[in-house]
Amino acid sequence: MGRADAAASMAPGMAEARTALMAAKRVVIKIGTNTITRQKGATSRLSDGPADERSGIDVEYLHRVAAEIADIVRAGRQVILVTSGAVGMGARELGLARKPKDMRTKQACAAIGQPLLMDEYRRAFGVFGLTAAQLLVTRDAWDNRSAYLNLRSTVEALLERRVVPVFNENDSVSTAEIAFGDNDQLSAYIASKIDAELLVILSDVDALYDADPRTDPAARPIPYVRELAPEIIASAGGKGTEFSTGGMRTKLLAVGIARDAGCRVVIAHGRAPQAISRILSGETIGTLFDAASGLKNRQRWIKNTKAQGSIQVDEGALAAMRANNSLLPRGVVGITGSFERGAVVLVNDVAKVLTSFSSVELEEARGKRSSEAGGRSSGGGSRVVARPDDVVFLDE
Repeated sequence: MGRADAAASMAPGMAEARTALMAAKRVVIKIGTNTITRQKGATSRLSDGPADERSGIDVEYLHRVAAEIADIVRAGRQVILVTSGAVGMGARELGLARKPKDMRTKQACAAIGQPLLMDEYRRAFGVFGLTAAQLLVTRDAWDNRSAYLNLRSTVEALLERRVVPVFNENDSVSTAEIAFGDNDQLSAYIASKIDAELLVILSDVDALYDADPRTDPAARPIPYVRELAPEIIASAGGKGTEFSTGGMRTKLLAVGIARDAGCRVVIAHGRAPQAISRILSGETIGTLFDAASGLKNRQRWIKNTKAQGSIQVDEGALAAMRANNSLLPRGVVGITGSFERGAVVLVNDVAKVLTSFSSVELEEARGKRSSEAGGRSSGGGSRVVARPDDVVFLDE
């Protein structure tokens, strides 16, 4: 099958999926670094002078986006914005030629760039009568279920008041253990965990291609993807440009997270005129990734939460879990790591579960019948390691 034929084979269902975008009520929009920064040689009529020039913020572009979002909010939709650019802007403010690699300098640049970026967003939205709220997050805010539910409640309260939440990873304090790594994945986590119907990733590429268009002149854009098949993943290239973090491969990882939530994703060029409005009107722009059958919110949280340890079980226990039965202590043959009750742990590298036992309790109970096991049973609770609702298979 040739490239053109391969792209065409993905088209069935596109019209229905594009039409469905017109009904999306909750939309997450991610804007990449190279989209919000001014292009070389460009001037800004709205510039506030030297600070704007040093930071590289394209104020006019932000105002155009704010105008689009204002129209969308007035039409009754809810919009959440995820923005990149704080580290890059801080680097430009310091006169650095390229994005820093070491954590110390990166965090310093983020601390400089975050207020610059948010100040411009607030002013841009204010012109159109909208209020912007800044939310700086790290991965642990999502992995702790109590913190996640509190964050979700905050977002809901903002949306009810027609406020635009503006998310960014808190790079000034994040470490490798609590970092998302890029805002593509952050935007997908947000879309997944606040039940968005559409995630729009605005980038400096106009679509997913069947080959790298930078090196292959025969590369063709793919307008619609129903499933993330291996050939789709293989078509992704490497990282992005100098001041950005993510390339197409990280965007496809984000697509996978959002699709699990029943959320459609569109990757489009952020500089295309009225890109957001055109996407929401069902126009064929960029690449549309259709949604998968959505997991329940609790299951999505389990799947996307970082595992605190791992459990090894025998084949019988694994088969029982796949048949929608509980994981019992007698099927556990090994434990790795230290974790508490209520932690998300990996099982045989193919599933994640919310465990009813701590690692210490499970070490004592493993291999025993449920009636002999401790765990929460000592307090009158569960005698199973994980119930079916607390199990998510990663290969399904």
